[in-house]
Amino acid sequence: MYKRILVPLEHTDYDDAVVAHVRLLALHCGGSSVVLIHVADGWAARNQHQLVLRESDEMKRDRAYIEARADELASAGIAVECVLAGGDPGTEIAEAAERENCDLVAMSTHGHTGVQDLLLGSVANQVRHRTTVPVLMVRGTSRRARTP
Repeated sequence: MYKRILVPLEHTDYDDAVVAHVRLLALHCGGSSVVLIHVADGWAARNQHQLVLRESDEMKRDRAYIEARADELASAGIAVECVLAGGDPGTEIAEAAERENCDLVAMSTHGHTGVQDLLLGSVANQVRHRTTVPVLMVRGTSRRARTP
């Protein structure tokens, strides 16, 4: 069914739900490959290429994080690649879906409603408006909300 799945990671607890879901989906689809992407949006990340800057500490932590999440999927026998991007998350994710030849974007959502999305914005909403690739949204929760 799906051959290549793009999974944007926030580097938060909300990633757990989408990683678990994609793990099962990739295995069910008979060996889908997975591309994990994190879009660093600090000043250095947004300007790294134009100003030829070195990776910031934030970007180094982000790279280590997505590589650790990739190891989790690889240990289940899933082919996985990592992309660390910088800039506007919605734009970068939509462009990566096309560039990486993905046939599904699977991302976690926070479950904000109306006013919260207007005030806080929604990367998931931006992505679904900017790409022609199907978008699967998996509701995530913080670990704090999961512990009694």
